[in-house]
Amino acid sequence: MKTYGLIGYRLSHSFSKKYFNEKFLKENISDCVYENFPLDSIKEFTELLQNTPNLKGCNVTIPYKEEIIPYLDELDVAAKEIGAVNVVKILPNGKLVGYNSDYYGFKTSLQKFIPADKSHRALILGTGGAAKAVAVALKDLEIPYQYVSRSKGAGTISYDEMDVNVLKQHSIIINTSPLGMYPDVDSFPAIPYQFLTDKHYLYDLVYNPEVTAFMRKGKQHGAHVVNGLEMLIGQAEKAWEIWNQ
Repeated sequence: MKTYGLIGYRLSHSFSKKYFNEKFLKENISDCVYENFPLDSIKEFTELLQNTPNLKGCNVTIPYKEEIIPYLDELDVAAKEIGAVNVVKILPNGKLVGYNSDYYGFKTSLQKFIPADKSHRALILGTGGAAKAVAVALKDLEIPYQYVSRSKGAGTISYDEMDVNVLKQHSIIINTSPLGMYPDVDSFPAIPYQFLTDKHYLYDLVYNPEVTAFMRKGKQHGAHVVNGLEMLIGQAEKAWEIWNQ
């Protein structure tokens, strides 16, 4: 039996296990199983490999998308540019190769969500591994972007600096932070929602709940909103393609 799985810190509400095991049933894939592998530290990854001899590949989630890189033998071109990995392929010789399928899932779903318009500019809320995948996708779509974080830094503005002018200049706002994710459903990024209009497109990488507080507050001011479910499905299918190519 080929084993695939998800490594991360807390995985009780993970999308991947349910998605892949349902996929295996629907597509009559009888020689594969998908498990959750919660790790208290990335240092436990080596032990996991030793104790799971049939492990063929895994997804990587918070907070290990960057921390896993030193444990890998090679990085795909996109993963190297992004600096974060969410898919690991284990080759027959035991080599570990890192990929980033978040990039593909986000890029494809964003193209469906926003109208084709050369005037788009984007705000990326958060600076973690998912934010880096979003940034590379935006770059490849030729959409200028600006990071937003709690603290101002190189190439990053703070939430305190967001005002009506910043929002006028940016039509796309992407939440890559976990704010609003179940069970903390009442939290949301601290942006000035009162300045949003029907010219804004709010993309939340969070998918549980289906409508986050970020999305709800955006809709109240006429903004278009979407959650991260389609991105998740896209990145999962890309991961399956990577493991089987």
